[in-house]
Amino acid sequence: LQVPRAPSQPVASSESRRFANKHSKKALKASLTLGILLGMFFVAWLPFFVTNVTQAVCSCVPAGFFDVLTWLGYCNSTMNPIIYPLFMRDFKRAMGKYLPCCRRAGEPRPSAISLSMRNSHSGPRAATSLKNVL
Repeated sequence: LQVPRAPSQPVASSESRRFANKHSKKALKASLTLGILLGMFFVAWLPFFVTNVTQAVCSCVPAGFFDVLTWLGYCNSTMNPIIYPLFMRDFKRAMGKYLPCCRRAGEPRPSAISLSMRNSHSGPRAATSLKNVL
């Protein structure tokens, strides 16, 4: 017995190719961002950890050098807020929305109420008084 085959699908349309191309560009950009972040992490923290192990084995690392490597690791935390906006447009928009230094002229500042409503996932509620809550 042979199972009948379904007719083959037509060659991918230009729209689906554009869709795939767009997503492959996003994946490439995300991979690049992740590579840069991990690279910065290793450059900043690997010397500290190698020196830490060396210090435990031979006690031959000067305290000043150890302090410099510790601060190099701390600088990695300073680099993340710089790297993310450079490579992620959505992150840049979100930060610009909430930081006064990055907000565009004429753009309203979000209120605390709108932020809490947006984060509560419950939407607007009917008039709630303290009596109804208690």
